[in-house]
Amino acid sequence: MTSPFNPLDLDNLAASIGSAILSSTPTRLDRLTRFSGAGIYALYYTGNYTHYKLLADANSAGAFAQPIYVGKAVPSGARRGITIATSTSALFNRVNDHRQSIDAAFNLDLRDFFARWLVVEPIWVPLGETLLIGRFAPVWNALLDGFGNHDPGAGRRVGLNSRWDTLHPGRTWAALSAERGEDVGAIGADVEEYIRSRMA
Repeated sequence: MTSPFNPLDLDNLAASIGSAILSSTPTRLDRLTRFSGAGIYALYYTGNYTHYKLLADANSAGAFAQPIYVGKAVPSGARRGITIATSTSALFNRVNDHRQSIDAAFNLDLRDFFARWLVVEPIWVPLGETLLIGRFAPVWNALLDGFGNHDPGAGRRVGLNSRWDTLHPGRTWAALSAERGEDVGAIGADVEEYIRSRMA
């Protein structure tokens, strides 16, 4: 027996959000301009960095088939259930933070990165992010931790540098953390193998 279609089913709502963002036109990160809203976003790589070759191939010729990172941005206060303003720059600010991180990395070129984003009501933001991460398992979400980190501030820099900052050094504050002691070549090999397994 076939169940009736329910447009408000969570799976169908998630698919609707996913379809909307994946049909949007990517913007090169160095050409990002301010916009308003909260929502979800996906970053794509198209350059010549050795360990990301398969990603660049998947995203060539305008295909943009495999994001390198997926994230979300909610208005200030949303996590605490506080009444929030309808006007926010949370999504732009988050993508712009990433633009600055990429631009700071010594071995990445900002011109090789593109972003898609979708402004949605805050209640649907976590659902959209979960869908995209589950569908694509982007390497900077799943394997190469640390890209989305912020400067923890003086006196709070404890622990090891992230794998992302080890592979892509350049963020001034990240360099103040202790070195991982993990070989950069080994991290790069892990990245290549992970992407290969996802693209198979």
